[in-house]
Amino acid sequence: MSELNASNLRKEYGNEGPDLVGITTLTSQHYMVPPSGTTAQRPQNPQKGTLRFNTDIGNLEFYRGDTIGWEQIQRTTPNLGGGATSGSIDGTGARAIFAGGYTPSVNPNDSFNNVDAITIPTLGNTIDFNNLTANLCGGYATGDRTRVVYSGGIGPRAYTPGVTINSIQYANFASQGDYVDAGDLNNTRAFGAAVCDATRSICGSRGMPSYHTSIDYFNTQSSGGGQDFGDIHTAKGYSYGMMSSTRGLIAGGIYCCPGVSYNNVEYVTISATGNATDFGDLSSARYEGASFGSSTRGMVACGSGNSRVIEYFTIASKGNATDFGDSVNVYGTGKYGASSPTRGVFGGGSSPAGGHTTIIEYVQIQTQGNSLDFGDFQGFGRTGAGQEAISNAHGGL
Repeated sequence: MSELNASNLRKEYGNEGPDLVGITTLTSQHYMVPPSGTTAQRPQNPQKGTLRFNTDIGNLEFYRGDTIGWEQIQRTTPNLGGGATSGSIDGTGARAIFAGGYTPSVNPNDSFNNVDAITIPTLGNTIDFNNLTANLCGGYATGDRTRVVYSGGIGPRAYTPGVTINSIQYANFASQGDYVDAGDLNNTRAFGAAVCDATRSICGSRGMPSYHTSIDYFNTQSSGGGQDFGDIHTAKGYSYGMMSSTRGLIAGGIYCCPGVSYNNVEYVTISATGNATDFGDLSSARYEGASFGSSTRGMVACGSGNSRVIEYFTIASKGNATDFGDSVNVYGTGKYGASSPTRGVFGGGSSPAGGHTTIIEYVQIQTQGNSLDFGDFQGFGRTGAGQEAISNAHGGL
């Protein structure tokens, strides 16, 4: 065996520089710096296993192949609390939380405070996880790797006509203690889109008590009030929210009465403040569906008119939606959505006939195709009329 001591080895393009073949052992007690660049600077036709640091998303990524493409390397929380016993989360991966909602079969005149949970890498039904501080529908779910937050919403009587609130409440992903109060938003708001990164939660678009362009933000881990972030261009609610660690997208929505729906997509830089900037368009004007994604790909599923369309955006580059596939479920309106770095899950919703479903579906984010069955909500069908689901492994982390 030979030994090569060097402080700097480089091989860019062409044939210059050394090739290390066979078994190469790195024994330095210091560090190794991989090649880096923006998303646009990714190499063309790289070999599988190619490793680089993406400066747009601030993470390592590797190339999995022509069909799957680039995938971000994510740190996961190894044990989320739960064992392998019946009725518990098994602790093997990312956790998704589905909070609040409205289901006539539970109470014809009221929303509810129930919160369900699943482990995203596995398949199966939800468990009853904990409870919100009040019966609410249409709130904003955000979170980091440890804390899940529910902001705003309407309740306790969801549609008759209901009282819109400005509260911020939180719980922990790793335990089943109920939500506790953490402060107030800058505005009362409900039925909008939420985005977040590892430190900041943003509530954008607003459907109640009046349609508004304002955006609020707050520190996810701090108790206290929301602050003004800026504005979206169009007063609307019931929008889709997607995010990377740097950028948040707000897509679609409706301005009710006279009922004008939109296909425009806007974005904000999460760590900054300011007004939203045009990003692109959905394939059609719609609202009130599920949204989720990885750090590189934002996705919307289903929506108004019981749409079954699933589309995606490349978050780092502006542009219109690309077709992904279709939901296999006809209950398209009012869904919840959450994700791990590789899998998106979405469920619930109402049917054309007015019933509510318990079905949860999933897709693999970096591929394309129709959804597959994941499991069911426990006990009853539910509708999330706002963005009421989040995970501890979403694209903003």
